[in-house]
Amino acid sequence: MIQIYHNSRCSKSRECLSLLKHSDVEFEVIKYLETPLTFKELDSIIGKLGINPIELIRKKEKIWLKNFKNKTYTNNELIQIMVLNPILIERPIVINGNKAVIVRPSEKTPEIL
Repeated sequence: MIQIYHNSRCSKSRECLSLLKHSDVEFEVIKYLETPLTFKELDSIIGKLGINPIELIRKKEKIWLKNFKNKTYTNNELIQIMVLNPILIERPIVINGNKAVIVRPSEKTPEIL
């Protein structure tokens, strides 16, 4: 089943969710701000995305700018930072099996369906 890691306050996430609702696929909505990801879950998602953890971080968020910018972290430390501060996770993320996509812009949604 397709999963969308969704933040209802994010317009891109809402657009992606709307596209999924109008498709003929079953999907699960995961509100990752309400139910934070574990280290293992986030590490798995990063693996499916095929990116480095730093590429999943929203670097314009106030939390990042205030606490983490211009510092050096290991990949595991970056994942832990996102686990503790899920607002830093880029969104939306859509997973279909072993493939994942950060759906920005929302036109990328068909890539994962």
